[in-house]
Amino acid sequence: MALKLFVGSLSRTATDDALSEFVNNAGFRVASTVVIRDRGTGDSKGFGFVELAEGEDLERAIRELSGQTLDGRPLTVNEARPQSAGFSGGRAGGGGRPADGGRGGFKTRKRDW
Repeated sequence: MALKLFVGSLSRTATDDALSEFVNNAGFRVASTVVIRDRGTGDSKGFGFVELAEGEDLERAIRELSGQTLDGRPLTVNEARPQSAGFSGGRAGGGGRPADGGRGGFKTRKRDW
């Protein structure tokens, strides 16, 4: 089973290829890499995920990659955790504004004066 790392503190210009090359150059085989991007600007959101190839040592990768610099920034590396059930990455499945337009009941609030 492949192992997934969370990599934080990436620069706004970080790319999937640069992150993959960085991890490969550190001596780890990479199965896949993704830098999470802002939908509007396309800039990195400052974090990404690296899936290590089978047989790689997750704990050793965390130890050896944490604090290393990429694009002049020291990286934070941890084991990636599964996305929580209550989180919606998009607007599907009930995401977005509440039925009252997101105003927190402002329209129906009675005035005290």
